[in-house]
Amino acid sequence: MDELIQRLMAQGLSEEQAYKAIEVIKNFTKEKFPIFGGAIDKLFDKYGPKEEEDFMP
Repeated sequence: MDELIQRLMAQGLSEEQAYKAIEVIKNFTKEKFPIFGGAIDKLFDKYGPKEEEDFMP
């Protein structure tokens, strides 16, 4: 997924825009192939942006 993000950014998208584009592709794919919805979620969620931990000491 990092390679895809890098390619989108090389085409002029910001990192945020690249992740948003992938989210749109994910949702589109789930609409067109609902039988694969769970697999699509797992694939895209595994390679999604890393969220920072919200840790309070």
